[in-house]
Amino acid sequence: MPHETVRPPAVAGMFYPADPAVLRSDVEAHLAAAARIEDAADKPPVKALIAPHAGYVYSGPVAGSAFAAIASEGDRIKRIVLLGPAHRVALRGLALAGADAFETPLGSVAADAEAEREILDLPQVSVDPGAHADEHSLEVEIPFLQILLRRFTLLALVVGDAAPTEVAQVLDRVWGGKETLIVISSDLSHYLSYEEACERDSKTADKILELGPTLSPYEACGARAVNGLLAAAGERSLSAELLDLRNSGDTAAGRSEVVGYGAFSFRTAA
Repeated sequence: MPHETVRPPAVAGMFYPADPAVLRSDVEAHLAAAARIEDAADKPPVKALIAPHAGYVYSGPVAGSAFAAIASEGDRIKRIVLLGPAHRVALRGLALAGADAFETPLGSVAADAEAEREILDLPQVSVDPGAHADEHSLEVEIPFLQILLRRFTLLALVVGDAAPTEVAQVLDRVWGGKETLIVISSDLSHYLSYEEACERDSKTADKILELGPTLSPYEACGARAVNGLLAAAGERSLSAELLDLRNSGDTAAGRSEVVGYGAFSFRTAA
């Protein structure tokens, strides 16, 4: 039997707690603080989310706002398609980790081998364990999903230099049905003053709500992944909703240089 390869946690103890009990408590607290009362029967299911990926002390409350949107959908969602930007390595296209599972302090999540096979023939998709090794943008989202979902497989892609059409083509291949949730990991503006960040992030949020795939990395560090989702969402007539828009000046001390965070959900238009 082939030896299973596991992508181990790289930023546990830095971006989020390494202790499983503390991590679970923190994630549950962020979700509880963001809990909203909705009649899910009156809305189409959430197809995609945009959530931030900084350390939980900074972006955890806004990530909670994103993932709280699927709090009642744990029985439905069986597959996660997770895309986030490459911070550590120069990368062309989108990269798979080449791992059989992804591990956090809360346990392991199986990689979706079937979904990987569906995209590996695309020229913009490669297998690059190095692109995943130290990357935090995907890892920090997984504990929220582990808390909320019963059981799921994971298609995880680090996104480098890729056009919106290239990312959208990958998403189209693995779009699936109600069992599939797409999660795009992205922060917004970086190191502006509090006032400047509020202004820029508000404009960025408007572009996302309009499904305009024209964001730059100055507006969102995960712009390439976000633009791909927006292109795909526009083609499929999804509607976007702003769930939360804050920055590190709201969630942690200091307002001279802040990082912006946004939470968005996407559903089929009613």
